[in-house]
Amino acid sequence: KDTCQRLDLSGNARNCFLTGSSDSYRNFIGKGLRRLSNVPNTEVHENAHHSLGRFCFQSSQLLGEKITSLQISSVGQLPRHFPAWNIQIIRSFHTSPLFQAAPVPLFWIIVKPAQKLFAIILGRSIRNWWKALPPNKRELFKESARKNKWKILLGVSSLGVLFVVFYFTHLEETPITGRARLLVFGKEHFRELSQMEYDMWMEEFKNKMLPETDARCRVVERVIHHLSESNKDIPQISALKWVIHVVDEPGVNAFVLPNGQVFVFTGLLRAVSDIHQLSFILGHEIAHVVLEHAAEKASLVHFLDFLSLIFLTMIWAICPRDSLAVVGEWIRSKLQEFMFDRPYSRTLEAEADKVGLQLAAKACVDVRASSVFWQQMKLVETIQGQPKLPEWLSTHPSHENRAVHLDRLIPEALKIRESCNCPSLSGPDPRLIFKLNMQHLLESSKDQETPNSTERDLSKPKLDFPHT
Repeated sequence: KDTCQRLDLSGNARNCFLTGSSDSYRNFIGKGLRRLSNVPNTEVHENAHHSLGRFCFQSSQLLGEKITSLQISSVGQLPRHFPAWNIQIIRSFHTSPLFQAAPVPLFWIIVKPAQKLFAIILGRSIRNWWKALPPNKRELFKESARKNKWKILLGVSSLGVLFVVFYFTHLEETPITGRARLLVFGKEHFRELSQMEYDMWMEEFKNKMLPETDARCRVVERVIHHLSESNKDIPQISALKWVIHVVDEPGVNAFVLPNGQVFVFTGLLRAVSDIHQLSFILGHEIAHVVLEHAAEKASLVHFLDFLSLIFLTMIWAICPRDSLAVVGEWIRSKLQEFMFDRPYSRTLEAEADKVGLQLAAKACVDVRASSVFWQQMKLVETIQGQPKLPEWLSTHPSHENRAVHLDRLIPEALKIRESCNCPSLSGPDPRLIFKLNMQHLLESSKDQETPNSTERDLSKPKLDFPHT
């Protein structure tokens, strides 16, 4: 087959490395970002060491063995002249599709529009019925409601209690983190839909799949194998057959379906600086599967959608005109989106960052490189002049906040890495190298300024970035 095949977890992993002829794959962000880290190839020892409530399983293969094209060249000191970078214009990286709905049982996909239509018709019918009542009957109806207000209140309260009982009886603990979450749909509901979603992506990318012999595909396969072998004590990882697909797309993106289908865009491979950054990103994607975020999103979203039907009916019943009802429903949906849906999505992304960092640490990855990746993404956005939107408008945390969040988690991840008998990290911290190189870049840009350009903003050096 001409696509990346299923990864064999039996233990015999093929050596996946970029050959010397694949120079076009080596400039992931360019010459400048090759100097952002000084991390040598890490030898991973085979062991089964219990620590922090987890077992560490490492592959006996070398994580960075022969993947030199994905490894940043080591530097002992800052270069005298910071070279111009070859930076490809890329979209902001999101490790999950931004607005793609979570998988749901097929029945709910069909019924959901019908439910909203029924609620609108019901609310509109109630409004028209009320308008058609004579004034004397309206007063009688109001008087009857006042006399039976306690019965009405009891009925409404009972309905509310039913929803509360349903919510708390369907709470489960999230694997690894132990966070309480609503889970209505079981795993069996997602097997068929995962296959449907997989077929959809394969149809969309059928002409863009790289063959399994491609060096980029083999690198991704090697990283996924190493991560899965190092974390095979986690049932959600060991139970899946991980299937690798590398798509020739410029977008900086990667995602993993609940059934273990891994999709990585070549734009991501050009954006990462070394094998450690790639390992963290793929660990983040595996964490989404381990934490069952797809089932959790579907459960909560559709529970809220059911509640919103009540509000939808009330809006169409109370508003005197259809136009006002449409505006009222739009306001309600936007309030739910920006006050709950998007913050909730950012919370899941932060949780996947945390667990993904732990998975990478157990695989003896240099976890310090994780925050550098997001600093690089922020730098690329600044260079490209992309508008900086407030975080509350996004389903993902901002690049800057993700880097800060990871910096807080790195000390704990380093302890996990040490407890798994990983080799000690040598060389300077890649975060420090990145910071020093940025300072050096700014200083170099100041030195190269002409007298006529002194009024230019020094915080945004004007550099020529040829496209790769």
